Amino acid sequence: MTARDARLHAFRSDLADARLEGEVAADRFVAGRPARITASVADLRKAPRPDAGIHTQALFGDDVLVFEDAEGWAWVQAEHDGYVGYVADNVVGPREHAPTHVVSVPRTFLYPGPDLRFPISGQLSMGSAVAVTGSAETRGTHYAVLPSGQALIAGHLRPLAEVAEDYVAVAESFLGTPYLWGGVSGFGIDCSGLVQLSMRIAGRNVLRDSDMQAASIGEPLEPGPDYLGLQRGDLVFWEGHVAIMTDADTMIHANGHTMLVSREGLKDAITRIGYLYGGPTGFRRP
Repeated sequence: MTARDARLHAFRSDLADARLEGEVAADRFVAGRPARITASVADLRKAPRPDAGIHTQALFGDDVLVFEDAEGWAWVQAEHDGYVGYVADNVVGPREHAPTHVVSVPRTFLYPGPDLRFPISGQLSMGSAVAVTGSAETRGTHYAVLPSGQALIAGHLRPLAEVAEDYVAVAESFLGTPYLWGGVSGFGIDCSGLVQLSMRIAGRNVLRDSDMQAASIGEPLEPGPDYLGLQRGDLVFWEGHVAIMTDADTMIHANGHTMLVSREGLKDAITRIGYLYGGPTGFRRP
């Protein structure tokens, strides 16, 4: 048997992903059932109970594999990044209507029909995948219509095949977004969630947590004396934290200091963070 990270592989002593048979010990192995997230944002928790900590989140339209449904909870693995956790079983549904578009702005509203004067029927985060089956125009505003009849502002979507050119610009669009531990949406986001979602919109799927990102994104970087070798897009890691350089001197990060996505001078951050957690542990260039 080989060691596996339980965050990225579905296994417990009583049940495991059939793909892991022969690699992990479990009483029973099952194949994951394909499903899709139907809620705006679904919390993936460490355990099947509402007071369990949030590992991460899945967004509307995310595909998952379901390994167990029990007592109101589904044990799932997200297909885009492999993360495993428990979600309320009422936020998981069948894979109907293949997505055609993705939300490309930090947040947008769902309307019960193509009219911005209607009371909203929901809201979606950047990264949410939707199936557009029609279009409409009302008083000069263009809408994308979903199979449910609900409508979104057409300009807030892009086709799945289109990606952003600059992941840092995507991250910058989240300035002022509240910090949320485990968050990976436009309603609340954490440091590694900001990196992951921004890169996802730029067409690159990366792992979720900062330790995973520090070991896998791009290549290690030596910043040189006084950090003069850093440039826009480089990643700076601390123990349990990551930030994105927006230029040679300034970074953007979701952080517990401001409780927002905010800009901060690199040297100021090193001094401030070092007081409690030490200096940077590494630098990487995607």
